[in-house]
Amino acid sequence: MSQAKTGWKWAVALFSLLLTVLIWQQGLQESFERPSVAPKISLMQSEMAVSASSSSVPESLKDIFLGSKPQEKLYQTLNSISAEQIEDRQRLLLAVLEESDSKKKIILEKKFQDRNFEKLKSYILDNDRELDDFSEFNEIKSDPLLYQVSCSSLGFSDEKCINKRYNLQATTRLFASQLLPFLASIVGSILLIRYAFIFIRKQNSQWPENIAPPLSVIDMIILISGGFVVIGEVFFPAFIIPIVDLLFDNLSTPLKQSLRVFIGYCSMTIAPILIIRYQLMGLAPSGIEGGWLQWKIKPIKEGIFKSIGGWLMIMPLVLLIGWVTNELIGDQGGSNPLLELVLNSDELIPLILLLITTVVLAPVFEELVFRGVLLPVLVSKVGKIIGVLLSALIFALAHLSVGELPALFVLGIGLGLMRLSSGRLFPCALMHSLWNGVTFASLLLVA
Repeated sequence: MSQAKTGWKWAVALFSLLLTVLIWQQGLQESFERPSVAPKISLMQSEMAVSASSSSVPESLKDIFLGSKPQEKLYQTLNSISAEQIEDRQRLLLAVLEESDSKKKIILEKKFQDRNFEKLKSYILDNDRELDDFSEFNEIKSDPLLYQVSCSSLGFSDEKCINKRYNLQATTRLFASQLLPFLASIVGSILLIRYAFIFIRKQNSQWPENIAPPLSVIDMIILISGGFVVIGEVFFPAFIIPIVDLLFDNLSTPLKQSLRVFIGYCSMTIAPILIIRYQLMGLAPSGIEGGWLQWKIKPIKEGIFKSIGGWLMIMPLVLLIGWVTNELIGDQGGSNPLLELVLNSDELIPLILLLITTVVLAPVFEELVFRGVLLPVLVSKVGKIIGVLLSALIFALAHLSVGELPALFVLGIGLGLMRLSSGRLFPCALMHSLWNGVTFASLLLVA
C-alpha cells in the first residue's frame, strides 16, 4: 500500500514537473513580447521634470533631481518612441519641442483624431500665423504640460502658460518618488556594511535552528509544480477568468481588469493552500511554538523592525542588479502586467483592489509557499546556501518575467535570509508587503 502511494506521488510529481517546465518556458518567452513599463515610467518622470523645472524650487535641488536640461531629455525620450507606438498626445508634444521645421512637418504629417490637436497643429506648422490669445486652446488645459509647452512655443508669457499649482504638485511627486529609494539605498548600504563588519568579526548572533516539516522533495514538487503552477497559474484562472469577464462585462475597463486580477489571484491560492493543509495534516503535531509554518506574529514590534531593516538592506542590492543588467543586456521587457494596470488606472476602487492584491494577498500567500514550506524543506535537504538560492530562483521563475528575474532573485535571497535569521515567517511577509507597497506607491506618484 505504501509503495502504491509513493508510486502515485512520483507519477504526479514528474507529470506536473514536466508541465511546469513547458509552462514556464512558454511564459518566459511570452514575457519578451510584453512591453516593459520602464520606458513609460521614464517618460512620465521626464514630463514631471519639465513641469517641476518651472516651479519655484531652489536651483540646487533642480540640478540634483531634475538634471540640467529636462526639456531636452523629454524630447529625446519622445523621439525614441517608434512611429507605430507613439500616441497622438506624445506626437504633438514632440512636434512642439522639435526645433526643425522640416522635422515638425514629418511628425505632424498624420492627422489627429482630436480636433483641438488639429487646431493647434495648424499654428505650430504656420510660423507666420499670429495668435493674439492662447485662450482659444483652453480645452487642452486639462493637460497642463501640453498646454504649457505649446503656449510657450507660440511666444506667450510664463504667467499665461504655466499652471503653478500643477507644477508644484509635479515637483512634490517627482521628489518623493526619487527621494525615497535614494534615502533607502543610503541607509540600506550603511546597514549592509555594518552587518558585513559584524560577520567578519564573527560577532553575529547564532541563527535559530531550521524547523522544517518532514516532507520530501516529491512533496515540494507537487506543491510548487502541481499546486502553484499547473493548477494555480493555468487551470483555475482558465475557468474562472472567463466567468469574471462574463459577470462584469458592463463595468468600466479599469474596474473589470482589477477584478480579473483580484479574483484570479484569489483562485490561484486555492490549490497550493489545500495541498499545504493536506501535507501538514498528515504529519504528527510539531509541538513547536508557531507550528510547522513558524508564523510567530508576536512580538510584533520586533517583526516590524526586522522587516524594515531587511527591506532597507535589499533595496541597494536590487537597484544595483537592475542597473548592471540594464547596462549589460538592456531593457528585457516583460514587466508584470499589474504594473501597467496601476499606471493606467485613475479610479479609486480598481486601485484599492490592486493594492489589496499586491500588498496583502501576494506577500502572505507567496511567503506561505516559498519561505513557509519550500525553503525550510530545501534547507533540511541541501543546506542553507543552496536552499536559499534554489528557493529564490524558483520564486523568481514563478513570476514569469525575464525582465524582472534578476531583481526577484535577489529579493528572494533577501527574504530567504530573513526567514532563516529570524526563525519566523511574519517578518518575511511584512518585508515582502513593504517592498510591493513602496513599488505601488512609486507608480502612483509618477502616474
